[in-house]
Amino acid sequence: MAKQNRRKRLTAAARRAQLIEIGRALFAKHGYEATSVEEIAERAKVSKPIVYEHFRGKEGLYAVVVDREMEYVVRRIVEGISSGPPRERLERAALAFLTYARDYPDGFAVLSRDTPLTSTRGGMSSLLNDLAEQVGDVFTEAFKQAGYDPKTAPIYAHALIGMVAFVGQWWREVRKPSVEVVASHIAALAWMGLRHLPKDPASIAE
Repeated sequence: MAKQNRRKRLTAAARRAQLIEIGRALFAKHGYEATSVEEIAERAKVSKPIVYEHFRGKEGLYAVVVDREMEYVVRRIVEGISSGPPRERLERAALAFLTYARDYPDGFAVLSRDTPLTSTRGGMSSLLNDLAEQVGDVFTEAFKQAGYDPKTAPIYAHALIGMVAFVGQWWREVRKPSVEVVASHIAALAWMGLRHLPKDPASIAE
């Protein structure tokens, strides 16, 4: 019968999930500006109004994609730094970020690209700020216990997250050594610096 040959219609939730996956792949490949609602709809085999019905347009879809990726990365890193010895926390945080770059290349590419000027989310910059705030909370407590000025903790938190993010972008191009090895080197560098951190660093610049 003809009806049996018709494509099975997706539920609203399944269609939304499909559009998010297609949007993420296209934003990762082409960037926001070069991706069109027409292409998204064509890939999903739906009409343009369906995309607008779910997300009110390309920017709405982009915002959902970015928010989902950021929420996932932040959650993974927070889990890594929630317990354990300080050096182990550093290594787990670096490994969580690098593992994300390895296992979710499309998501990482979306966050790494420039965001549209009208977007309320800043992609990678917003992600790094969110991560630094989370790591900063851990650093603040550790600094208090060690007798350091806790107000300086955000400096080191942003420095660590910035280093991990930059290394992650480099690693995506070379794909070696393994993320586990890279994370251990990042943690070793950060830990050695923190262990010998003077409580009142004096400037050597003249």
